Amino acid sequence: MIVVTSNSIPGKEIAETLGLVRGSSVRARNIGRDIFAGLKNIVGGEISEYTKLLASSREQSLQRMIEDAQRQGADAIIGMRFTTSAVMQGAAEILAFGTAVKLK
Repeated sequence: MIVVTSNSIPGKEIAETLGLVRGSSVRARNIGRDIFAGLKNIVGGEISEYTKLLASSREQSLQRMIEDAQRQGADAIIGMRFTTSAVMQGAAEILAFGTAVKLK
């Protein structure tokens, strides 16, 4: 599956637009990570536990979006974006979305 952030794919022609596709993942922090993050906040530096948590969530969201596009019979996804939002204290959703297309 071709996935691009642009609205076209160099060297490819879009035959049909199938519509919006999306995939999301909601993740919550845990107490162990929060304690370590609090200590890291005092001394500074990257909080690698959260970096890993968010990277995993992005990958899951991306895979779910691709699966949505495959169900629609798409060859590619254009205009792909990520967005995030808090759903409650300590939990966030990462949403991957784009436009599913058929290529010539």
